[in-house]
Amino acid sequence: MDIRGTTKVCGIIGNPIKHSMSPIIHNYLAKVKGLDLVYVPFETTNAVAAVAGAYELNVLGMNVTVPHKNAVIPQLKEIDSLAANIGAVNTLVRVDGGFKGYNTDILGLKRQLELENVPLKDMDVVIVGAGGAARAVAFLCASEKVKSLTILNRTVSKAEEIANNIKQVFEGFNVSAYTINDYSVLENEKKYVVIQTTNVGLHPNNLEAPIYDKTFYDRVLYGVDIIYNPSKTKFMQLVNESGGQSFGGIKMLLYQGVLAFELWTGTSVSEEEANEVLQLLKKELNIDE
Repeated sequence: MDIRGTTKVCGIIGNPIKHSMSPIIHNYLAKVKGLDLVYVPFETTNAVAAVAGAYELNVLGMNVTVPHKNAVIPQLKEIDSLAANIGAVNTLVRVDGGFKGYNTDILGLKRQLELENVPLKDMDVVIVGAGGAARAVAFLCASEKVKSLTILNRTVSKAEEIANNIKQVFEGFNVSAYTINDYSVLENEKKYVVIQTTNVGLHPNNLEAPIYDKTFYDRVLYGVDIIYNPSKTKFMQLVNESGGQSFGGIKMLLYQGVLAFELWTGTSVSEEEANEVLQLLKKELNIDE
């Protein structure tokens, strides 16, 4: 593309950042939309200075990745309510006087579930893990009015912390926390939506799963793994072997980027355009299916 004095700049801040798939998403969308916009990675250890500098340099918007998703919050002019509850942002949109923060990671998951026809409202949901991603998923579940939420984690205190945070915001919400070995608390007669948020099974540890017991997977109606490499994790294989439907994380990666692009540009990305980006991501990640 031609870079001019009129070219708008978006980017991503993090450390490290060289592995990011985001430039593929946004530069392709800018091209197909015919926008005078370029997206570049900014590796930085100083999120505070990066946010201030980006505003001074007239940057249109930024993505934020580890380790800065929490550190940027005090620097924001505004913050979306869901992102505020989660306590993490991954997308900054330029507003008068600064940036507004959003969490399109979790909005991307929401869009994926909607398009895959995986319901949340009035469903019994299990979250495996209790890290930052699990916290975001938990708040999404509460916002979408699931019937019950069970958080399973190796360290139960971390799961309990998320559950207590949820209860403070959503009074009366049905959420409980257990160690990951206590999955027998799940009722045999129920079918669950299970969202796997840990890094267990991430490449190159493709044969690992957070739980191996078939009796757990027999209760899974839909299994969603936020990992996108490999494209089919051991968790997903076990879900399928017990008759459930499974979904990987590549579409969450896709839609978090699409939503950020829409917020920055005010455009609407069609499903056809999103699918073109998906094929680019699969090619980059050597995913054949």
